[in-house]
Amino acid sequence: MATTENGTGTPELKGKRALVTGGTRGIGAGIVARLLEAGAEVLTTARSEPDEVPEGVRFVAADVRSREGAEELAAAAVDVLGGVDILVHNAGGASPYESATAIPDEVWLDALNLNLLASVRLDALLAPAMRERGSGAIVHVSSAAVPVAFPPFLHYTVAKAGLENYSKGLAAELAPAGVRVNTVTPGRVTTPGGEATREQWAKLDPTQSGEVSLVPLGRDGEPDDIARAVLFLVSDRASWVTGSNFVIDGGEFPRG
Repeated sequence: MATTENGTGTPELKGKRALVTGGTRGIGAGIVARLLEAGAEVLTTARSEPDEVPEGVRFVAADVRSREGAEELAAAAVDVLGGVDILVHNAGGASPYESATAIPDEVWLDALNLNLLASVRLDALLAPAMRERGSGAIVHVSSAAVPVAFPPFLHYTVAKAGLENYSKGLAAELAPAGVRVNTVTPGRVTTPGGEATREQWAKLDPTQSGEVSLVPLGRDGEPDDIARAVLFLVSDRASWVTGSNFVIDGGEFPRG
């Protein structure tokens, strides 16, 4: 990949400090790669350390599903990076159930903690410093399945719907301080986690073939399709973009 530049020959994110949650594989790894290539100093996190971390990327193990985990991660980000200019919430996911009424309470709570409250808590810890500096960019990663609300994934889509609403509200609050907040909403993307989830769903419901023919553009997305959108949103090229939701799904789930 070629170095992304801002027209001056300098990488456009040079001097920026970025934290990406869930950045060790799939979409998160693609986002980390793009931000690193654009000159940012990048810290990423996951619950367990991967076998290999890309050269130049910092890593800290953290479980963002709890308040304690969010606090530990925020402290580590300040310690390692000296602060955060770019915050990308990519950690998320859930397993399907036979029906919406079969989803246990503890699974609902886990889905809400991972897919909604992790972002709420980490933003509350790191956004105030952005507000004080008068600059910063936050991106929340949602799901194109939100408007469809598939019953087996209702715990996941409800949490992501809440995330989208929260993101718009936070954008309105932080905009006067120069901090931008946006959402990126991926559709079918080829990732290890996505493939595993589709296999689980197919076992529960054999009619869910997951054929690529359902995507109007004729292919599954790649992590870099999402990463390029995130790079745009956190860069100065998107300096007049906030409170937006970029749906990137090959046209599979049109929104009104």
